[in-house]
Amino acid sequence: MSNKWWGQVAYQIYPKSFCDSNGDGIGDLQGIISKLDYLKDLGVKLVWLSPIFKSPFVDQGYDIADYQAIDPTFGTMEDFDELLAKAKERGISIILDLVINHCSSEHEWFKKACADLNSEEAKYFYIREGKNGCPPDNLRSYFGGSVWEKLPGHENEDLWYLHYFCKEQPDLNWYYEPLRQKLYEMINFWLEKGVAGFRIDAIMNIAKDLTFPGLPADAPDGMCSAAKMTAKLSDEAATFLHEMNNATFKKHGAISVAEAFGVNPESLSNYIGKDGFFSTIFDFSARELNEKYPACYRYRPVSIAKWRDTIFASQERVNDIGFMCPIIENHDEPRGVSYYLPRHAQNADGAKAFGAVNVLLRGMPFIYQGQEIGMTNTRFDSIYEFDDVAAKDNYKVALEAGLSERQALDILNIESRDNARTPVLWSDEKNAGFSSAQITWLKVHQDYKNLNVRAQQNDPDSTLAFYQKLIALKNNEPYHDILTDGKFVALEPQAEYVVPFARELNGKQIQVIANFEDSAIVHKVTPNAQVVLSSKSVEIKDNQIIIPAVCAVVIAL
Repeated sequence: MSNKWWGQVAYQIYPKSFCDSNGDGIGDLQGIISKLDYLKDLGVKLVWLSPIFKSPFVDQGYDIADYQAIDPTFGTMEDFDELLAKAKERGISIILDLVINHCSSEHEWFKKACADLNSEEAKYFYIREGKNGCPPDNLRSYFGGSVWEKLPGHENEDLWYLHYFCKEQPDLNWYYEPLRQKLYEMINFWLEKGVAGFRIDAIMNIAKDLTFPGLPADAPDGMCSAAKMTAKLSDEAATFLHEMNNATFKKHGAISVAEAFGVNPESLSNYIGKDGFFSTIFDFSARELNEKYPACYRYRPVSIAKWRDTIFASQERVNDIGFMCPIIENHDEPRGVSYYLPRHAQNADGAKAFGAVNVLLRGMPFIYQGQEIGMTNTRFDSIYEFDDVAAKDNYKVALEAGLSERQALDILNIESRDNARTPVLWSDEKNAGFSSAQITWLKVHQDYKNLNVRAQQNDPDSTLAFYQKLIALKNNEPYHDILTDGKFVALEPQAEYVVPFARELNGKQIQVIANFEDSAIVHKVTPNAQVVLSSKSVEIKDNQIIIPAVCAVVIAL
């Protein structure tokens, strides 16, 4: 097997919900260590940890108070060093979450900035005078309300600070060079410690229009989403990203995976090409179909056909440029089986077929914890069962728009990020084997008695077993090269819910046909075609393969 990073399969861990080792109801580093053999058996080579740094957890660790300290919730630096070493023994590399568009309002930098406006730290943030007692512009935070907040300690003055996310997450001023150097020093600290690289959070937001002119309103509140300003300035971040790459990732040979919404398609080669700012970026094209709506209650279901066409367009766009990371779900999205699949496919069969597409598309696929057993959305019965700050804001906005409490909850049960943040289901024991605590930090999925790792580990027909086979197919000869370097080729879909594509290299082809229809389809093949993997039994007859309802087939030609 080659050591090319794009030939690997990656796995995302959301530490609070992965495994709790000390019975406090919250996952931790020792819990992750206890499951390393599970990850090795699954076949993943790279693990991304969502933030484990010191934080007040207003936004679940994406509000960092100390970039070089492990939060006691998760353990100690010694625990992290042990995780690095034991993962390496199993052939697994670790990447961390890099959150550098903003920090926490509890960070010493922000505290010093508020205490002394003439301090060096005051230059690390965007602190501006208002306009006639109003915020400097009309941009809307990603979590609702203005991106501007009165500066703590200066409430009687017309001084505001910028935060594209929560008010407890002040944006960092990337236009101040000494701050950038401090960030690069921090990145190199972790790379020198032995992490393989980073997933880079919300990085396109670092570009700002320093005149803060605002934008035309996109909703009745008179504000405009900050995302639209970010998209407008997508090319302006280039200078910073080039500098960061040279100062950190490039000189360490590190893997960098960016969460980069709003990249100008014409500029993609600057981001993921041979000399790109990053190794790769996530493909969020399908999620962006709904991200364009300024309010959660305007959610519109995304059909398999729309998902397919959108993903195929992304794959074709970068075929000759570089690689993107296929994903179905992550900590910021609901479970893909519940979100994208038709009702008749929201089950183990659908999870397997969806997994085949995710793992075998071109690029480094990311599997989110629990995806490999087919976890679906968790049912929340009250707004008080949600933890996510965005969910709470969306609930409030939905009620203000005239929706009933039931309607608002129904939307959150489809859309909320907490759907993916509930504990991993390890067994049918108390709290799904996640924790021995009386109460876990977030509720446990309603179907844990049946839907869990232990129930699937010894079942050769389980979703987990199928994911293991998929990853083995990608990792090992004779198909590793074509599934690593092979070009993506879209095949003509026979029906609305069919997702067919191929990977081609040196005259050889692997076809992946995922049928999400509620009836069988017939797929024509050449006489030398060989089925190398299928989620159900298939019949080959007269150069045709009969593919059952909700089934994925991998064919070598």
